[in-house]
Amino acid sequence: MSAILEVRDLRVRYSAGKEVLKGINFTVRSDDFLAIIGPSGSGKSTLIRCVNRLVEPNAGEILFEGRDLLRLGESEMRAARRNIGMIFQEFNLIERLSVIDNVLTGRLGYTGTWRSLFRAYTRDDIRNAIRLLDRVGLIEHLDKRADQLSGGQRQRVGIARALIQDPKMLLVDEPTSSLDPKIAREVMGLIREIAREFGVPVLCNIHDVNLALEYCTRVIGLQDGIKRFDGAPAEIDKRVLADIYAMETL
Repeated sequence: MSAILEVRDLRVRYSAGKEVLKGINFTVRSDDFLAIIGPSGSGKSTLIRCVNRLVEPNAGEILFEGRDLLRLGESEMRAARRNIGMIFQEFNLIERLSVIDNVLTGRLGYTGTWRSLFRAYTRDDIRNAIRLLDRVGLIEHLDKRADQLSGGQRQRVGIARALIQDPKMLLVDEPTSSLDPKIAREVMGLIREIAREFGVPVLCNIHDVNLALEYCTRVIGLQDGIKRFDGAPAEIDKRVLADIYAMETL
């Protein structure tokens, strides 16, 4: 399988001088469900957010479909983000809006802010939003306000919102950290199913190692901004985990 994303020598240094990512290299193939694991502060979330430039790297290359995203201007990057759906840790929903309107905000990259303010979405967009809400099991909540939903339901809205972009890749940032274990498994299972159905590769930052091993096809282990592991879940044993989590205080 060809690589849709290639990250080369990625480095991030915060203003205080701490280097958070120290020359990270990896690829995401078109059939990957790739998990990033590691202790708190290892750079997992920073790495995910570099891909769509919510965090600006100091050095390196991020090649998405062969184009270096770090060389794109503002308008070019806005266009590139249409192809990179993101599912957030804290859902990032607009609380006062309905479920369907939150999903439709995923079309902002195509419709623009002014049209969205007046809910001037196309009939195709609305039909697609309804279809996606049905797929994630929320069709009966279509008109509810986002702040009336449970955590698991809110994350499902986030999944539908990312999918309505018609993305070529999904970035998933700690999708289960605020969910109880049962709901966390349901959400991870749903993301895996949808990735397969839509043929979309996934790059997922996740704190729960067991979920990563169960649902993902490949795992990267970060420790203190350095890649310590890149391979199949079956290759991860106690020795590998001890290396990745060596600096974590238990």
